[in-house]
Amino acid sequence: MNIKKWQVEFPPAGKEFMNWKEQITIPNILTLIRLACIPGMAKEIYDSGGYSKLSAVLFLAIWFTDILDGWIARHFNQVSDLGKVLDPLVDKIFQITTGIMMCVVGRLPLWVPVIMVIKELIMIIGGAFLFKREYVVSGKWYGKLTTVLTAIAFVIIFFLPKEKVWITPYLFILPIGMTLFSLVSYGRDAIRVYRSGILDDKA
Repeated sequence: MNIKKWQVEFPPAGKEFMNWKEQITIPNILTLIRLACIPGMAKEIYDSGGYSKLSAVLFLAIWFTDILDGWIARHFNQVSDLGKVLDPLVDKIFQITTGIMMCVVGRLPLWVPVIMVIKELIMIIGGAFLFKREYVVSGKWYGKLTTVLTAIAFVIIFFLPKEKVWITPYLFILPIGMTLFSLVSYGRDAIRVYRSGILDDKA
């Protein structure tokens, strides 16, 4: 059985699953800062209808911080088990919050945040199930591509004038398509791992 293919990681025998002292890293601190900034971005979108420069700046700052903490983790050997869980979780909160707030102010059709929320809830529940059994599922290329495409679409609508709002649904066809593809792909891999019996020892 090729566990690496599914990118399911587990600790070697005798090693503690998560040493909390090792989780205090610069990337994880940046991730927590990013999380703390999300409510401020949401309020600014609501107050300005998503048309203010500040709402766009906050969105870009949160997104670039995500890129920065990932770069630091990889290049300075600060990848941690907590970061593998916390970073994508904050990404989900970030994207869902942006989608919901843009929908609330009338700049995004309802079907976009609805699909995003359903997909992320399924991913969170599945991830929590594996995490309780001391397994960490690393992100795959299609999940990362989905995040980038969604972020780019949001950046574009932040700068769209009011008379061009009708373009918004078309901007999200590709990101939402990749969202559904990612959900199916992660689900397929999760089923393979479950059927392999590898989780039985941790149940």
